[in-house]
Amino acid sequence: MKRDLSLWQLFGFGFSTLGGTLLHFLYDWTNENVFVALFSGVNESTWEHMKLLFFPLFIFAAYESFFFKERGDFWCVKLAGIMTGLFLIPVLFYTYNGVIGKSPDWINIAIFFISAAVAFIIETKLFEKKKLKCRAQRLAFLLICFIAVLFIVFTFAPPALSIFRDPLTGIYGI
Repeated sequence: MKRDLSLWQLFGFGFSTLGGTLLHFLYDWTNENVFVALFSGVNESTWEHMKLLFFPLFIFAAYESFFFKERGDFWCVKLAGIMTGLFLIPVLFYTYNGVIGKSPDWINIAIFFISAAVAFIIETKLFEKKKLKCRAQRLAFLLICFIAVLFIVFTFAPPALSIFRDPLTGIYGI
């Protein structure tokens, strides 16, 4: 199981980083298609970069769940991984910008990959230790779905907070 888990996590990392990279450009490639805006980045805000990590993680978890049905902690572990990755993006971005004052593109890309890697490392550790007591699998899944809804809603109606503001245009959302 340990070897299989490592392969699943490695594949998930590849899927998520490749998927997130493609989602970064998909909205522009489709001439700003509104349906594509639901799950891809629509601007350069930190929030939209978090969305680039979230949807590939969620899609991969949904696929993976069919093969890990026996795990009573599956969705709780996935929630922990997703929340870790989503938390790291703004923390690393704003910390780096606060220290240096600007953020080159290669640093932003590195932040995305680091956040994805840490998410999968956390998941792997939690899966291997089997110590996460999850009494609310459905609640964990529903929380992940709620996060998906927030990403969609805040794409079209973001609050006027800096995490939602495109630093290049000053625009919020679409």
